[in-house]
Amino acid sequence: MRKAIIALALLASAGTYAQNHYTPGEGEGIVYFLPKTQIMVDIIATRVDFRPGEFGLYANRYLKLNNVRTEPETHWEIKDIKVRTIGVPDSTKAYVMKLKDKSLDSNIELTDAGIVKAINTTSNYEEKLPEYELEKPEKHENARKYMTEDILVAGSTAKMAELTAREIYNIRDSKNSILRGQAETMPKDGASLKLIIGQLDRQERTLAETFSGVTDRTDKVFTFAVTPEDNLNDMVVARFSSRLGILSPDNLAGEPIYISLSNASSFPPPVESDKKKKKKNDGVIYNIPGKGRASVSFQGKKRWEGELQFTQFGYTEVLVDGLFEKKVNTRVIFNPVTGGVIKIDKD
Repeated sequence: MRKAIIALALLASAGTYAQNHYTPGEGEGIVYFLPKTQIMVDIIATRVDFRPGEFGLYANRYLKLNNVRTEPETHWEIKDIKVRTIGVPDSTKAYVMKLKDKSLDSNIELTDAGIVKAINTTSNYEEKLPEYELEKPEKHENARKYMTEDILVAGSTAKMAELTAREIYNIRDSKNSILRGQAETMPKDGASLKLIIGQLDRQERTLAETFSGVTDRTDKVFTFAVTPEDNLNDMVVARFSSRLGILSPDNLAGEPIYISLSNASSFPPPVESDKKKKKKNDGVIYNIPGKGRASVSFQGKKRWEGELQFTQFGYTEVLVDGLFEKKVNTRVIFNPVTGGVIKIDKD
């Protein structure tokens, strides 16, 4: 068995896997892998783009807006950090399920990577990628559509800025008159009032952006994978620069983002006797995952912390061969992320 495991591990590294569904009579056994836990660190970063307004230089003079920037600028911010786990084939845990005449464990379902999913049934387990609510840039209207003829034919930028500011004040006066019930023509009902105020707000905002400029925020998810074999203490998983954004761990242009992991399992590793080892050779081996406590920190502050299941902190057990005799129809569903048993049915 040990030689078979070594040989199959070498085959796996070359990209050779067993079929997802094994058909009896094709070959003498079924190769399957148990998974090991891989940490996926999702860093949600926001790109902030500022575009100055056409009349930014006159913002203080006409609208009393202070500290308005007149040059374009782009920078990055870390919005959030999430941690999740996935299962990847463990080349040190490749096994052959031998087919026997009196055994019904010949129908085995594997993932595309060769990890066991189910025996004598079909697993409906699907790994779902997280769906993050990502911020996208707003659509900005062209301010020219709200400018009067006098503004558009003005002979200088300064004059255009003055007239545009005057139009903004006129819009504000119109809104106040309507809201106070002093307008010459009042909306007939609440829906009309809401519609008109909304239109005036949009016009005011679009024209005001010609002075204040516009800021667009765009979220992007950067994912980094870590496969721990032991505890981790402040391992650099990525780097961040406000100018360049999220960077690879080896790019020293950014500050480090650290990940730490410690074994949080309460049970000690089991001691296997020779008898138990022999028993494992005659059955279906699966994982009993342990727990690990992980955290991600940046600039001395923890941005994520929690407990997750890790196969590296657990051990393996065996479903005894007797479960799959002809007189018993046993169905087993495994978790392809942890390698643990989800459900066992028999009739």
